[in-house]
Amino acid sequence: MMKIFNVFFCVMFVLFAALQWNDPDPYIWIPIYLYGAVFCGLAATRRYYRGWYLFGILAFLSYATFLFFEKDGVLSWVTEHQAQNIAGSMKASTPWIEDTREFFGLFILIIAMLVNFVHSSQKKAKKMRKRMMKIG
Repeated sequence: MMKIFNVFFCVMFVLFAALQWNDPDPYIWIPIYLYGAVFCGLAATRRYYRGWYLFGILAFLSYATFLFFEKDGVLSWVTEHQAQNIAGSMKASTPWIEDTREFFGLFILIIAMLVNFVHSSQKKAKKMRKRMMKIG
């Protein structure tokens, strides 16, 4: 199940990164999405890096919080622009649409990193219990 989850998100994050070429700030978003792709790809091969998941979660959460409260951010999209359709066109014609899309991209990344962090933590705990059983 985890392999399918991680292969899916690895492919999705590579596609998301590729779509950033026409973005106003591809130098930020291509590395962000490739970060997710790399660590989901590694997890698909049962290589987990809890510290890097945690780093990604904290970094993406910090940036998402900024985008949420920014002047033309998600909060503005909801309160001042009545949650205008953000998927109507591929081109983000307003800053609140761009920031809201970026926020949700980070949200997806955070979820993927969090699932892998929790899964790897459970695997580590299970391994520790086995070692303790051998010792005891």
